[in-house]
Amino acid sequence: MRLALLSPLPPEQTGIADYAAHCRVALNQAGVDVLTPLMGQRPITSLAAAQAWVAERDWRRIDVVHAELGGGRLGEFFTLCALARLPNRPALSATIHDPERIVWKPVNGVARAVDAAPWLPRPAKQAVALLSDPFTLWSERSLARKLDGVAALTRTGAERLARRMKLPADRVSVIPHGTLVLPQRPLPEPEPIRLLYFGFIYSGKGIEDLIDAVGRLRSESPELAERLRVTIAGGTAPDIAFGAQGSYLDELRERASRRGLSQQVDWELDIDEHDIPSLIQRHHIMVLPYRESRKLALLGQMRGTSGALAWAIACGRGAITSDARAFAEEISQGNGSAYRQGDVAALAARLREVLERPELIAQWAQRASLLAQDRAWPTTGQRFVGHFQRAMQRADQVRGARASLGPDSTLLRKERL
Repeated sequence: MRLALLSPLPPEQTGIADYAAHCRVALNQAGVDVLTPLMGQRPITSLAAAQAWVAERDWRRIDVVHAELGGGRLGEFFTLCALARLPNRPALSATIHDPERIVWKPVNGVARAVDAAPWLPRPAKQAVALLSDPFTLWSERSLARKLDGVAALTRTGAERLARRMKLPADRVSVIPHGTLVLPQRPLPEPEPIRLLYFGFIYSGKGIEDLIDAVGRLRSESPELAERLRVTIAGGTAPDIAFGAQGSYLDELRERASRRGLSQQVDWELDIDEHDIPSLIQRHHIMVLPYRESRKLALLGQMRGTSGALAWAIACGRGAITSDARAFAEEISQGNGSAYRQGDVAALAARLREVLERPELIAQWAQRASLLAQDRAWPTTGQRFVGHFQRAMQRADQVRGARASLGPDSTLLRKERL
């Protein structure tokens, strides 16, 4: 099988780039020849540019084109749209990382120009995005119907995606986030109980709620709270860690200080990927207190998962998460506990429960280790092979139905992949 992967890849620092890199390795191990035609190319910023780029290449030697769609990126979306217009195209597939929508942001040029204008106030940009959303949704559905296979990382995401994109349920595969095969390390010493937030550090991840919950516990039960230690670790790219109000990191540090937690909170920033397993395994529990975006809530419900949670599972560690995205499903197999997003009192109660019932930590860790075995990237790669085979079968059926139309002699094929 020869596959063209449309996706960001390292050294780009995004969760989807990391996911795509691991997926490519797993597919190679499964015998799939994976090409990455977008690497080294100028960003594709419009459908017209995507059509020109597609027309310059020979797609006859490709069995499947698979895209990683999410994070508000449009280049891969436009490229799939252009490929879908070819009369004799490869099978088309995509992993949708942020269901129930595909791209969430405007796809028409005028709305994107407004969004990029630095001099326009934010409310004006939001108004334009809302006004253009019917066309965006129509574009998403139009592409979704033309895809031969769609993958989501959770059942919740798959169900929401199929419903919003008006797809038959059997078109959407559920392939959980793959996990690296890592040595399983024993839990740290039982005292203190070490909590870890891990991920990109920016407003919207609910890190304030974690600090507030530990502060609340400290006010209510100081002796109990003394047994906790918190590490906040992750990426701090300037474009997301610094906003109009200044440094988000400084705000978090000041918040911890006001709650008397300066000596209980550690900071480990911009961790190298090779150091991530040891970082996680030095802790007992990962805490992901995400909050859903109020702006995105006007457009739909984001029901994706988290690369950080996949790391926790791979490292054999349980998690306490909010019920944002599809987190509640991800920790529903005995590997953690969830609470209502934004509810600091509920998060504090979950922390208290762990302090009073430390046996939960070992139970969650054991379940996470078992889950890691099932989701190991080699196994996940085989699941994708099955997904691609089904997509190819469907594409063949569609081509058979259109065989009477004949080949399109006007298609340009100048550059081989």
